[in-house]
Amino acid sequence: MKIEINATKRGVKGTGASRRLRHAGSVPGILYGGGKDPISLDLEHKSLFLQFRHEAFHASILTLNLEGAKESVLLRDYQMHPVRNTIQHIDFQRVNENEKIHVKVPFHFINAEVSPGVKLNGGIVSHIMTEANISCLPKNLPEFIEVDLATLDIGQSIHLSEIKMGEGVEFVQLSHGNDAAVASVSKPRAIVEEVVAKPAEGAADAAAPAAEGAKAADAAPADEAKSDKAK
Repeated sequence: MKIEINATKRGVKGTGASRRLRHAGSVPGILYGGGKDPISLDLEHKSLFLQFRHEAFHASILTLNLEGAKESVLLRDYQMHPVRNTIQHIDFQRVNENEKIHVKVPFHFINAEVSPGVKLNGGIVSHIMTEANISCLPKNLPEFIEVDLATLDIGQSIHLSEIKMGEGVEFVQLSHGNDAAVASVSKPRAIVEEVVAKPAEGAADAAAPAAEGAKAADAAPADEAKSDKAK
């Protein structure tokens, strides 16, 4: 999915100027990196937010159209308004096609419903990680990473080293020796609690005579007391 963003250069800087831009329906931003000077940006909020909502916007090479000059960039940071859910500021980094980039890419989980743990044993899939930091050249950057859960059974998990990756793409965690678990299948908690709470078969039957014996022992002294009083 190719995404293009339109922006203009922002001449006025500072908190007050940024506030005025937001009131006018714009978003202040910055473009940096690539061995060039940073440039302050002015982006129209409505059109930017329509693109921002797409998952690919956060893990793809974007095209920034800056007053007719186009550059390949990555989204590097942004700030949202805590109440209004509007973009307050956005940062883009220039991309060099010959240099590897580090980007967080989302996982897409497939075939959970046909895995033995879910289909045959009623297990529940837990997504331990929803994204991972990868390293690759810009041309090899995937929009997402597919995680196939088709073989997982109860108590099993899938790790980073077991996920198929595209050519030239690697997990940063793996390069540091951390083969983290990405997803697992476990028994539903309700079933586990029921098994723990329910007494073993035969234990209840054994408990019943014991309880009756205890009641009889408690009653015996009372009967003896009545007999002594009658005498």
